[in-house]
Amino acid sequence: MADDKASLFGEVRRFARTSGAMGGIAARMVGARAFGIKTDKAAHAEDLRTILGGLKGPLMKVAQFLTTIPDALPPEYAEELSQLQANAPAMGPGFVRRRMQSELGPDWRRKFATFDETAAAAASLGQVHKATLPDGTLVACKLQYPDMPSTVEADLKQLKLAMALYRRMDNAIHHEDIYVELAERLREELDYTREAAQMRLYAFMLRDEPDVHIPVPIEGYCTRRLLTMTWLEGRPLMARLAEKPPLEERNRIATALFRGWYVPLYRYGVIHGDPHLGNYQVRPDGSVNLFDFGAIRAFPAKFVRGVIDLYEAVRDGDDAKAYEAYRAWGFGDMNREKMDVLNEWARFIYEPLIQDRVRRIQDDDDPQFGRAVVERVHAGLKRTGGVRPPREFVLMDRSAIGLGSVFLRLGAELNWSRLFRGLVADFDTEALAARQAAALAEAGVPTGG
Repeated sequence: MADDKASLFGEVRRFARTSGAMGGIAARMVGARAFGIKTDKAAHAEDLRTILGGLKGPLMKVAQFLTTIPDALPPEYAEELSQLQANAPAMGPGFVRRRMQSELGPDWRRKFATFDETAAAAASLGQVHKATLPDGTLVACKLQYPDMPSTVEADLKQLKLAMALYRRMDNAIHHEDIYVELAERLREELDYTREAAQMRLYAFMLRDEPDVHIPVPIEGYCTRRLLTMTWLEGRPLMARLAEKPPLEERNRIATALFRGWYVPLYRYGVIHGDPHLGNYQVRPDGSVNLFDFGAIRAFPAKFVRGVIDLYEAVRDGDDAKAYEAYRAWGFGDMNREKMDVLNEWARFIYEPLIQDRVRRIQDDDDPQFGRAVVERVHAGLKRTGGVRPPREFVLMDRSAIGLGSVFLRLGAELNWSRLFRGLVADFDTEALAARQAAALAEAGVPTGG
């Protein structure tokens, strides 16, 4: 009962803090738009980073996602929020010792040859410490922050409230299923034993991809709140890009990321739903390390078939096939006018995959081009009464846009069409379903939740 009360009070405190913080920002935004009030964007951006970084949790993950999309935010906001990806405030040694003792027992130090109590990295749900096992293996220990279940529940209440409020002002996107999907994925991320299984899943699915490296979870050192994995050496992608590497290296990185995301999708129906820049590193040879396997989604085979069908419909100008693809995805209340609006978004997403030539992910030099497409689609959906995206669409769209923005930053020049067609040429729904079931069972990933 005491733990329940503590959790409840944690949710109340969290809800009050996020409501006040986000409400204040919203008020300033409304004032600026409605009354022309000038705001100090740099100061407000720093306030926002302080609020989100201090609170950690899901709101910070939203900020991380926004920074993967070029020009989605004013430069002042993007610069401040981008620091959340690697520089979130860390918990001190007292927390570290308590967390390790609670997860591995009072003699936890004897399980390590060395353990650095200073965090090597800090992020949204936990922080990482470098350690050495008795056999000399270098490992990373990710410790979940205290009281995260109540943190997540408070943030989900805030998110639900915000979505309901936004729906009253804007009917372009009906958010009910989106909320259900985000809530389920965020709750799953709290279970590090699940993440360890999903890490094993990715190692299995990408076992034939030499340019993508996955950490190995350490048996006996993982609990719901502690994830211990092999330490991988590498540099943050943005740090390497700042050194202006040659096009050949940038293309190799982009190819590795493309295959790291889409071999699992088109072979196993699984996607990594968190493509922000803090989740991959570049190794000296140009290969990549892939991290953070909390937000993983397994799709029904027919959903993946719908992704390919829509590609073929856009390529061939086949409206009947596009309609059936949207229906297969789970878009309800579809009519010709709504489909025409959604097709503009689909053409934007699929264009690099349709043109059989070497090109950048976006040919247009205008950094506002993507935003202009989004605004036209948004206006069209409002005009036609809005659309209710299926819950499976959330991480799929997030990954496509987030990963596309990384390719844009890389300035990679590849034949994206050939990369894509090489993955889907022999696609078969029954074969995918069988591979998916076998891979999930092999890795020990819970299903049916």
